[in-house]
Amino acid sequence: MSRQEIIQPFAGTHNVQSDLAGRNSIAWEEIEKSFSWHETGKVNMAYESVDRHVADGFGDKIALHYVEEGREWKITYKELKEKTDSWAQVLKKNGVKKDDFLFVFLPKHPECHIAILAAIKLGVIVGPLFEAFMEEAVRDRIADCEGKYIITNEEYLQRVPLKDLSSLETIFLTDENPDYLEAISIPKELEKIDTNESIIEWVDLDDGLNIHYTSGSTGKPKGIIHAHRAMIQQYITGRWVLDIKEEDVYWCTAHPGWVTGCVYGIFAPLLNRATVVIHGGRFNADSWYETIEKTGVTVWYSAPTAFRMLMAEGNEALGRHDLSKLRHILSVGEPLNPEVIYWGVENLNLRIHDTWWMTETGAQLIVNLPTEAIKPGSMGKPLPNIETAIFDDDGNILPLGEVGHLAIKGPWPAIMKGVWKDEAKYASYFPFGPEWYLAGDLASKDEEGYIFFQGRSDDMINSSGERIGPFEVESKLIEHPAVAEAGVIGKPDPIRGEIVKAFIVLNKNYYTSPTLLENIRLFVRGRLAAHSAPREIEVVEELPKTKISGKILRRELKAKEIEKLKLIHV
Repeated sequence: MSRQEIIQPFAGTHNVQSDLAGRNSIAWEEIEKSFSWHETGKVNMAYESVDRHVADGFGDKIALHYVEEGREWKITYKELKEKTDSWAQVLKKNGVKKDDFLFVFLPKHPECHIAILAAIKLGVIVGPLFEAFMEEAVRDRIADCEGKYIITNEEYLQRVPLKDLSSLETIFLTDENPDYLEAISIPKELEKIDTNESIIEWVDLDDGLNIHYTSGSTGKPKGIIHAHRAMIQQYITGRWVLDIKEEDVYWCTAHPGWVTGCVYGIFAPLLNRATVVIHGGRFNADSWYETIEKTGVTVWYSAPTAFRMLMAEGNEALGRHDLSKLRHILSVGEPLNPEVIYWGVENLNLRIHDTWWMTETGAQLIVNLPTEAIKPGSMGKPLPNIETAIFDDDGNILPLGEVGHLAIKGPWPAIMKGVWKDEAKYASYFPFGPEWYLAGDLASKDEEGYIFFQGRSDDMINSSGERIGPFEVESKLIEHPAVAEAGVIGKPDPIRGEIVKAFIVLNKNYYTSPTLLENIRLFVRGRLAAHSAPREIEVVEELPKTKISGKILRRELKAKEIEKLKLIHV
């Protein structure tokens, strides 16, 4: 296949084709008619994701299919309704109510999904936490919005710094007989609950749904709050972009602690009545292929890093498994390399469809629909109903082909409700007025409307699809007694897209050694998360800074690093 070739749509009947029937878009108000609340006026995301399907006669359909190292657990929609009802009753009995902040800190497991949905049934604002977060990452998020409640297990509780979280009123544990006696055991409480009682707190479309923290290039992570209205766009992107049909088995590989794992691992597929696969183990090519084969995955959503890792494994593992039921593959989180797309066509006989969105946008905005040609290297085109533009620094729309700031015209249903206690941060997304949201990405647009990513307009690091704020890592580095100053960048990497690289200036009486650098790396890893820890640390005499403010010039560090990489490959 020519490496410049545009890849035309494969044969098949797709939802977006039948829904649009020659039209360019469908009004959001028309899409709202797909929900029961359009008739009843009673709104709740969890009801539309679970209870509604039971009421419509699909209670026996498998909702969740969990697999991990030989273990397997299938939960029907009826069982999921009953479990979320009973968990919600436990929460309510113990004081949890509408608009409270409740965090869920659990591994990839059905109990994580159940906890999130149960809390949403009560109108709670849920904060899913990534399973690999360490103490300080957990503390920063819970403390920021003064979270009152957490659902976790005794193992993960060891990483919750209770002494620093005075706002926490109640700890719920999924263990049956926990040693931590001050916590409430959900299994014990469930024995006292009447599971036949349905429990739903009806809310308004603009009421808070969940909070996800997103890192920035300055300051601590910010809490992005979404509203129940996000379901409108999450449902239709699940139908049009993921192309979910009634019979589909769907697997999103992300943990619900990341926004993709929540929106497209729980909400969108359940809203579309799919069977959702949950894989509890770590990445392993054989294990992933076996999961697809064993559960009969038909639609698969993952990240470029994962696909590149599968490519690096070669075809031996691939050849050991039957993936013939797989019909649609999508990617998210970082730019999708053309090579990955060609690999998919040549080895899986399927196109891999890039999608673009952000925590703040709440749902996909720029996509490669199954009915459209793919231009490898492009992010795709705006979703029907979405308008984009490329701006210069002064707020003028640029001509086609020129590089500028990617902007999306608002509002759209899934756009964030706000940034928790930070109106200035929220306003910063709209520098040219309330109509246009600026993504922080540099891009260009061609004559056919395809958008091409050109880089970030800030210093954010994107490693394996995870957004990492350099400021947070720098702040942690200088807490180490050996580190006087630190500058952190994303260094280009062929597998992960970027890796975290730190440049540090040592304090007096400290000298460079492999042992010291590893100690510093583990110091960051142990307090933030594995993905935040620098994979490379370079000791320098001084860091480049601005003359007036003394701000570290990360871009200068990155430019020098890129130049070194060029010399290596000459």
